[in-house]
Amino acid sequence: MTAVIPILRTERRTLSAKRLPRSAPGVAGLTAVAAALTARGTLHWTGWFTAGFAAALVHLLLLGAWSVAVEGRRRATDRVAGILVGACLVAASIPLVMILGYIAVKGAPALSPTFLTHSMNGVTGAQAGGGVYHALIGTLEQVGIAAAVALPIGILTAIYLVEFGRGAFSRGVAFFVDVMNGVPSIVAGLFVFTFLLLGLGVRPFGAAGSVALVVLMLPIVIRSAEEMIRLIPHELREASDALGVPRWRTIVKVVLPTALSGLVTGCLLAISRVAGETAPLILLVGYSARINPDPLSGDQASLPVMIWDQLGKRSGDAGAFGETRAWGAALVLILLVLAVNLAARLLARLTGPRSR
Repeated sequence: MTAVIPILRTERRTLSAKRLPRSAPGVAGLTAVAAALTARGTLHWTGWFTAGFAAALVHLLLLGAWSVAVEGRRRATDRVAGILVGACLVAASIPLVMILGYIAVKGAPALSPTFLTHSMNGVTGAQAGGGVYHALIGTLEQVGIAAAVALPIGILTAIYLVEFGRGAFSRGVAFFVDVMNGVPSIVAGLFVFTFLLLGLGVRPFGAAGSVALVVLMLPIVIRSAEEMIRLIPHELREASDALGVPRWRTIVKVVLPTALSGLVTGCLLAISRVAGETAPLILLVGYSARINPDPLSGDQASLPVMIWDQLGKRSGDAGAFGETRAWGAALVLILLVLAVNLAARLLARLTGPRSR
């Protein structure tokens, strides 16, 4: 007797399966926009946000129902999920694009060679002119000093926590790093103000602000560097140990070059985080309309404090001139952070390990 093998009928998946036309999303979108505009006029909606949200919802429902009718439930679910993910991406990008675009539009009229090469010394609030040169020098010096102190300490601390720390001391360090990560900037400024300025009886100066920025930068650098160093495969360390290479040389020649790109990113996040701080700098640095290249003596300007100072002069014509200079300083600050990001990423690409 021969056994009868049942033949299972499987779903046929062919390239000729029914699919929505390529114009379907556009047709659904236009229909949704038309429906939202009609509803806005009929129901007297006051804002465009409600109409936009209604159009997006109608577009999603219409395209999903159309896809179910033509392609089936499985493909419709996949299509709707893709639309939702894309909508979340757009929703997250809109605020960033709006902020950058608005600052660029408002700040571009103020940018000029004179604006970048002159200070506010002798320029009153009711006068046009002046520039950000004094504030740009102050920001570069204050952030530069803070980075020169915080980045090496933070990276070395992260190396200790990952490569050597196994006891209670390392757990205590990690705990205090987490606590420092949540400290508000004004609290860091008050701490430095109490122990440095009041303790020594000195006036505000540029380097005092750098001390507060170091306190804010350290936890960011430590945490980001620690996570990147932990991602390095242990096989690389074991291969180096098998060759008899000392531990310190393994860290310098293997671990750090491999994690260089991530370390640079973490350092950039820390620098970007503190470059726009205002509250501690008002307490510790003050503001000066003249150029003060010495961070160890006297009040020193910075871009965030200049923005605060110019926006505080908003009476009559002084408000118009001050607001223009404030937007220009904000645009210069963003361009400065962007330039630092691009330079550091280029450096990481040139000095990082290259795959063959």
